[in-house]
Amino acid sequence: MRARPIAVSALTALVATLALTACDDGGSGGGGKGDKKADSSASPAGSTACKADQVGQEVAASEAPAAGDTGSVSVTLTNRSGGDCTLEGFPRVDLTAGGTTWSLAPEESAQPEKLTLKPDETTAFTITYVRGPAGDAAKGAAVKTVKFGLPGAGADLSFPWKYGEVALRSESEPDASVGPLQRAGD
Repeated sequence: MRARPIAVSALTALVATLALTACDDGGSGGGGKGDKKADSSASPAGSTACKADQVGQEVAASEAPAAGDTGSVSVTLTNRSGGDCTLEGFPRVDLTAGGTTWSLAPEESAQPEKLTLKPDETTAFTITYVRGPAGDAAKGAAVKTVKFGLPGAGADLSFPWKYGEVALRSESEPDASVGPLQRAGD
């Protein structure tokens, strides 16, 4: 007779475990089955990280007119891969002047989102900078080239910097930042 209550208790525990598992939403923070479907559609099967050699780039600037002014440089990227690709996060951006390279910090308050780009869809990021004084190497960097890499991609892209000196916060830190990749053209 003692074996029977143990077997019933084990069966009850198994049923309770199965019931709890069926209610589990997979850690999506609530919302049940509908969220799972939305999550899977946000990143289609066969989608891979966008590669630098499979995107077109276009650069546009709102140049800072004088030392101390803030300017921005927008880089628009177009998926030319022929298939879906994904991006999430901040691009890695380096400014180069002569033999010195500075890596830009991401914008502190910005929250990147995961983007799936279909063929010919675009995304963009923005470099925000403070213009430095001309001819003062201690306070401004005479940047010549911007090199950037996409999250999850190995190769880098670059473009010439034509927007004046970039102010320096210190010898190792430019007064510039980079924003997250965001959907463009909506």
